[in-house]
Amino acid sequence: MSDFIYVDNSNLYIEGRRVAAVNAGLSPSIYDAMRDGTLDHGYTISFGKLHDFLAGRDTSKIQRVALFGSRPPPNDSIWRFAEKAGFELHLEDRNFNNKEKKIDTGIATLVTKDAYKSGKPGEDVFVLVAGDADYVPTINELRKDGYIVEVVFWNHAARELKEAANKFVSLDSHLEGLRF
Repeated sequence: MSDFIYVDNSNLYIEGRRVAAVNAGLSPSIYDAMRDGTLDHGYTISFGKLHDFLAGRDTSKIQRVALFGSRPPPNDSIWRFAEKAGFELHLEDRNFNNKEKKIDTGIATLVTKDAYKSGKPGEDVFVLVAGDADYVPTINELRKDGYIVEVVFWNHAARELKEAANKFVSLDSHLEGLRF
């Protein structure tokens, strides 16, 4: 059995800051924090702790731990920390309006490619660390073909995404344990 893990870093990071804001009392609920754009700017996830949480200490069965995000400025060292922690980086340039693009489709493409080229239906576990419903069609197709798909994210992930997965793991109770 091998595991394949795919992380939407920006989605995880921003929504983690919302959860931290609610925990710190900066917003009464996650939905208020989303509506008002409230974030705890002091909260940062440790790439090392995240990697250990997702892949475990014995990585012998892991085939891929991919982290997707936007290409940083040349003097930014954030992605070096992610690589050092064991993540394979997939970086995309931001668009003309400085908006992140191509991340969801990049993840969906790589998950699909890995499943049909290297995966074993009924054996391998595909783990998606993201919270939006854009991934539901990919998960539905993988599950129809016998693949095991787990979603790991903050509890306010899209209901459809949670329901599409074989298993949902909430990160909310691990907020402090993942803190940098």
